[in-house]
Amino acid sequence: MTTAPAPRPSHRLIPSRFPPIGLFDTVATAADLEAVMELVGWTNDRLVTERIARLPRADWVYGVPNASIVMASFLHVSPGGMRFNGPELGAWYASADIRTAAAEVGHHLRREALARGVDSMRRTYRTYVATLLGDYLDLRGGQGDHPDIYAPDRHDASQRFGEGLRAAGGAGILYDSLRHRGGVNVVAYRARHVTEVMQTDHYEIAVSAAVHRITVRRITGSG
Repeated sequence: MTTAPAPRPSHRLIPSRFPPIGLFDTVATAADLEAVMELVGWTNDRLVTERIARLPRADWVYGVPNASIVMASFLHVSPGGMRFNGPELGAWYASADIRTAAAEVGHHLRREALARGVDSMRRTYRTYVATLLGDYLDLRGGQGDHPDIYAPDRHDASQRFGEGLRAAGGAGILYDSLRHRGGVNVVAYRARHVTEVMQTDHYEIAVSAAVHRITVRRITGSG
């Protein structure tokens, strides 16, 4: 398998209802970070404590703008994990194009609507662009060779694959979007490789439980 650099910039959408809390942004050392985490109660969350213990201290991000956004992606994880990571430790997912990022979150929003038994849902997201350092395992164009990894509705094989790559020291994976034809996604396993993170636009994304259609509306600009 070949490797390739990540798209520059990459785009990540995060629900605006999760406000940015700059816990990691202003501390200067790892020791300071541990003290601040304990002071504000982060270490009261057993799962967060376990996850930060799994993240090598040399990979902790702090003392730079939006460091908390990066660290949160590794420490606050969906109970079932995501495509290329299990529930034990998160990762930074992003897309080469904002339209792909919107299609990805729209898919999950529609699944949430179905699970809740509601006709439609809408949610506001804020965008982060970032430069991802490192060389990424390139699985683009490989759906025929890796059908288990690209399975649309199950992640058991892809999680095993991804966590194996992480354990072996890999930077992450480039892969085709299943939600936006021609779109490219990336997952980064090294928090220190997520650099130059900047918040840009806000979008409202609306979905219908009955129709595979996503409506995207830009709310604010970046300046």
